[in-house]
Amino acid sequence: MRFGDVAKNEYICSTIVWVLNRKGMKYADYIERIEIDSLWSGRRHVVWELDRRVNILSGINGVGKSTILNKVVKSVEKNGDIVNHLLKGVHVTACPADATHIRFDVIRSFDRPLVNADTISRMDMSLATELDWQLYKLQRKYLDYQVNIGNRIIEELQKGDLQAAQKYSAAKTKFQDLVDDFFKDTGKTIVRTENEIRFSQINETLVPYQLSSGEKQMLVILLTVLVEDGLPYVLFMDEPEVSLHIEWQQRLINTILELNPNVQIILTTHSPAVIMDGWMDHVTEVSDITDE
Repeated sequence: MRFGDVAKNEYICSTIVWVLNRKGMKYADYIERIEIDSLWSGRRHVVWELDRRVNILSGINGVGKSTILNKVVKSVEKNGDIVNHLLKGVHVTACPADATHIRFDVIRSFDRPLVNADTISRMDMSLATELDWQLYKLQRKYLDYQVNIGNRIIEELQKGDLQAAQKYSAAKTKFQDLVDDFFKDTGKTIVRTENEIRFSQINETLVPYQLSSGEKQMLVILLTVLVEDGLPYVLFMDEPEVSLHIEWQQRLINTILELNPNVQIILTTHSPAVIMDGWMDHVTEVSDITDE
């Protein structure tokens, strides 16, 4: 049986959905509630009702912000399986209620030297820190993202739908515009004619590993959001403000939501600047969600 291009694509999509349903896989739009039993050897319990968009966990050092975040991350497997039964005491309630998987990413703030730097150097890569390694992996995802977007644009152009084709390219353009805006004070602009991320600064071409720690951190965040391709997913961030200029901290949440309105943000922070731009009501103190 022969199919036209559109019919063939619809057939492939329906087949994929059928296979996923057969496997019992259904992706959540966001997390509604987090419960953690017996945190810190049974001394405290956590019940946290989450907002669809932005959730900010605050508190002094040592009260368990990162511990709570890490417990939740560990309650899902690397492929996004919601496997609460495998990690005793952690219960994640997702929406819709019958979801079995979540798409998620984790961003941390530290920029330590690479533990396996010798291995990296033998691979002939100029990577020195963990942020460099994150950028390297994100570059691979960025290339895959561009291929997928390119295929969709070609498909829409073949159908004569110029507006749909432009819609698919809009997110990448938005990402490039945001990067240029954040880096404008240093004169860096992203090179838009290359597939891999490069920067131009005073007639010199720079690779991402030559950026400052703050620039690398912002680029990691923006790339992570972009390559999720507009899908609903959860972005966990543990003190992402470290190394970021105060103005960048203030713009952080709105910038992420601008790049992907379907993301749910769950973050820990010590910085008042992160919540200054209208997010005060989304702050939860650790003491408010824990009981003895």
